[in-house]
Amino acid sequence: MKQKRTQHRLGDFMEGKGFYIVLFLCVAAIGISGYYLFSGLTGAAGGFGSDPAAAVSGQVEMAKDQPEKNQPEKKTPTDQNPGKDQAAEDAAKTEEPVKKEEDPAPQKETTPNEETAASTAYVWPVQGEVARDFSLEVFAYDATMGDWRTHDGLDIAADLGSPVCSCGTGTVTDVTCDPMLGMIVTVDHGRGMESRYANLAESVNVQVGDAVEAGTVLGTVGTTAISESASPSHLHFEMIEYDVSIDPLNYLH
Repeated sequence: MKQKRTQHRLGDFMEGKGFYIVLFLCVAAIGISGYYLFSGLTGAAGGFGSDPAAAVSGQVEMAKDQPEKNQPEKKTPTDQNPGKDQAAEDAAKTEEPVKKEEDPAPQKETTPNEETAASTAYVWPVQGEVARDFSLEVFAYDATMGDWRTHDGLDIAADLGSPVCSCGTGTVTDVTCDPMLGMIVTVDHGRGMESRYANLAESVNVQVGDAVEAGTVLGTVGTTAISESASPSHLHFEMIEYDVSIDPLNYLH
């Protein structure tokens, strides 16, 4: 009997307010279940209670900041050896430009003969007045030969036995006795220049191959020049450049 009353009261309760209470509890249970389900899904992606959009944005930013894998890092010339490049730049700023010295042109070695020939001045072989001038274009009367002819040297008046000196540095290339000009000594001064000393005494002081300087005594004034025997005592002196007779007065000083 007691059990029937209880069932009757429960039925009344269910027909009244109890129906709404049960309905609320069911809705609440469904809501709580959905809340935990949704929280579990979002927590796996960005943590419990985190914003899904923020989590995705954060992952994108992290991906951008990380360097690409398997990509070699590009290096500029400065990165490869910054110390060396900096030192070169500093040196270029501080050092003054140095003017490159031009190499001097190679100079040809000259022999003593060539050096003397390069000069336009030679010493007089003897001291005296010019008795007969050099003349290749104008004929002059020759008292010894009795005719008019050219004269390819200078006749320098000097006493017999006066020393005859070389007019410059050179080498003796010939010592001979000419039928017309008598005893002759020839000196080569280099660069095509020669000097000849004629009408010397038969005894001379040099021989072929001897090196001489300006003032070296070659011999003495003699009387061996038959073609000039009518002239007073003198030295017949010639200068030849590349086998052409020239006026010694243009070179003697």
